[in-house]
Amino acid sequence: MSVSKRLGLLKASTSALFLCDMQVKFAPNIAYFPQIVNNSKRVLGAAQVMDVPVLATEQYPKGLGPTVPELGLAEANIKPYSKTCFSMAAVPELMQEMKDKRPDVKSVIMCGIETHACIYQTTLELIDKHGLDVHVVVDCCSSRSMVDRKYAFEALKEAGAYLTTSERIILGMAPDAAHPKFRGLQKLVMNMAVDTGLANL
Repeated sequence: MSVSKRLGLLKASTSALFLCDMQVKFAPNIAYFPQIVNNSKRVLGAAQVMDVPVLATEQYPKGLGPTVPELGLAEANIKPYSKTCFSMAAVPELMQEMKDKRPDVKSVIMCGIETHACIYQTTLELIDKHGLDVHVVVDCCSSRSMVDRKYAFEALKEAGAYLTTSERIILGMAPDAAHPKFRGLQKLVMNMAVDTGLANL
């Protein structure tokens, strides 16, 4: 009997977006931080167009500060969850909100920092404990060290995550130009994603 291959097909109707720890105290030290935030904001915009639930976290905000305003959480009316653990999936209230908003969730889109810590741990827990497909948006994720970032991406792929890009995510949410919300996504990709150093890895 043949075993069907997992393809990682992304559908807006069964997906959620996770935005991880893009906070002010991290900004000076994370490689390509402004670019990561810019690209993540595009994905957030696509999620809003397509009614995809968005969940966000802040790592120990008392010490590391709030999410940078440039990401646009306040305008999107998204209140981040505070955490001290690396994994977003270890925050019960966040996971419950996701299930309440998207009971039939099959995929999680991951953006944020740091790739080798919180992104890595969250992805592994979502795959292993919750059986979800995870799409790690490589031009929306970074670390302080580009070496940590590079090998985290390799480990994530080996663990079963799908490595993707912000534009692929945005266009994948409505892969038919006849979709009634396609124009909203098209506006987001009129300007290309900004460079985050991946061509040099």
